[in-house]
Amino acid sequence: MGKPAADDAHGRILAAIRAIPAGEVAGYGEVARRAGLPGRARLVARLLGQNDDPALPWHRVLRSDGRIAFPEGSRGFREQSQRLRAEGVRVESGKVKGQRAAATLDEQMWGMPMAPPPARQHRGATKKTTRPASGSKGRAPARRGARS
Repeated sequence: MGKPAADDAHGRILAAIRAIPAGEVAGYGEVARRAGLPGRARLVARLLGQNDDPALPWHRVLRSDGRIAFPEGSRGFREQSQRLRAEGVRVESGKVKGQRAAATLDEQMWGMPMAPPPARQHRGATKKTTRPASGSKGRAPARRGARS
């Protein structure tokens, strides 16, 4: 499966942004994932930077830590804060408070996501044991480069 065409990717990103409900937010990476483009958060940011559609709810897209991406005090910062507050979103010092990102489709259909599976050991990893290695007869193993 190849990369989607730029126009197709842009259309999917714009659709994902339009699907964020009023009063909710999503991060750039979450928007990319919802558009079927995981790992393309920068593409989302670039597309929003070139946006000229006044109906696009661009203000609902934030950094992954819930902060507004515009420099504090800038025109864009003030406008995004104002638009979010008008939708009932609590914004303090440029960060959305008390709200998690909008639910994914899986969460909407199946409920809260499951906990991630436990970390697996890498191939060749061994458990530490307190028993001496075979043939060492209880002595500590020789260190590399140690002189006797």
